Amino acid sequence: MLMLAAMLTIMSNATITPSLPGLQQIFADNPDAALLTRLLITAPSLLVALTAPVAGGVADRFGRMPPLYFGLALFGIAGTAGLYLTSLEAILASRLLLGLGVACIMTAQSALIGDYFAAPVRGRLLGYQMAAVNLGGLVCVTLAGVMAGYDARLPFAIYGVGLLLLWPVRRHLAEPARGSDGGGAQPVAGEGEPGWLLVVALMAGAAGMTFVMYYAVPTQLPYLLAAIGLDRPHQAGLALGATMLAAALLSVASGWIRLWLGRIGTPVAGFLLLAAGFWGIAEAGTLTLQMLAAGLNGAGLGLTMPAFITTALNVTPAHRRGAVAGAITSAIFLGQFLSPLATQPMVTYLGYPGMFHVGAVAYVALAALLFLTLRRQSPPAVIRPASPE
Repeated sequence: MLMLAAMLTIMSNATITPSLPGLQQIFADNPDAALLTRLLITAPSLLVALTAPVAGGVADRFGRMPPLYFGLALFGIAGTAGLYLTSLEAILASRLLLGLGVACIMTAQSALIGDYFAAPVRGRLLGYQMAAVNLGGLVCVTLAGVMAGYDARLPFAIYGVGLLLLWPVRRHLAEPARGSDGGGAQPVAGEGEPGWLLVVALMAGAAGMTFVMYYAVPTQLPYLLAAIGLDRPHQAGLALGATMLAAALLSVASGWIRLWLGRIGTPVAGFLLLAAGFWGIAEAGTLTLQMLAAGLNGAGLGLTMPAFITTALNVTPAHRRGAVAGAITSAIFLGQFLSPLATQPMVTYLGYPGMFHVGAVAYVALAALLFLTLRRQSPPAVIRPASPE
C-alpha cells in the first residue's frame, strides 16, 4: 500500500505531459496558452511546496493516517476536474488543489516508511519508493500518450485512481506508535545526530536544485520533440517512459550502489548521469537516441533522490520525521514549480537544444558543489559507508 500511494506522486505532474500540445490547441484563443499549459504541469508543485511542511507538522501531531486519507480523496476529486472544466484558468486552479492532496500523501507516506522500518531497511525501502513512483509514472505517462492521441483531456481520468485506493489503504495500513523506529535500536533514530538540521537543509537544497533543471524534461521535451519532427503524443510518452523506467531500475539498486560509492559518491554520480542525459537530449535527432538520453536522466534521478531522502530521515529524531519529510517534499516540488519559470526564458533566447546544454553544465556544477560541501561535513555525523541505508 505504501508503494501504491507513492506511485500517485509522479502522477500529479507528469501524467498530462503528452496532452500539453493538444491542450494548447484546444485553448488557442487564450493569449497566455503557451505559458499556462506548461504551468498545468508544475502548478501542483507550488501548493506542495507551500503546504508540505504544514502537512508534515500535522502528521507529527495528529498521526500519519488522517492526512493520508484526506490527500487521497482530494487527489482523485481535483485531479479528474480537467475532464470537464472549460477554461485553462479553472483547470489551473484544480491543479493547485491537486497539489495540496499530493503534499498530504507524500509527507504521510514518507513518514510511515520512517516509522515502520529501521535505518538499513529504510534506505532500501526509500529506493523502492522511488522505483514505485517511476514505474507508476511509466505506466501512466505511456497510457496518457495513447489517450491524448484520441482526446487531450482524457488523461485527466487517470487521477481517479486516488479514490480507488482509499479503501485498501484504510484496510491495510495502521497508525504507528508515536516515536516508532521500526524496531531499530540506533540512537540516531530516537534522538537525531549532532547537526541534523544542517544535514537536512543540505539534502533539501540539493533536492530542490536538482528538480529546477530536471523538470525541463516533462515541461519542455514534448516541444523539443515536435520541433525535430517527433510530434505524435505517444512519442513524447515513450521518451518520458524511458526516463521513468531507468529511474525505477536505479532506485531499486541505489541502496547497494551506495555501499560502493558512499554517501557522497552516489549523488555525485547521479548528477553526472543527469548531465550526460541533458547533453544527449540536446544533440539527439531520432526517437531512439532521445529515449537513450532520457534514460540517462532517469538513471541519474534514481541515484540522487533516494540518497537525499534517506540521509535526511536517518539523521532526524523520530518525532520530527513528518516535518523533515515535509521539508524535503517542499524543496522537491518548489524546484518543479520554478522549473518552467527558469527554463522558458532560456528556450526563448537559446532554443530547446541550448536550454538542455545549459542544464548539462549546471548539473556538472552541482556535482562539484555537492562534493566540496559534503567533504567539509563531520564524517561521524553524516557519513556511514558501511550501511546501504
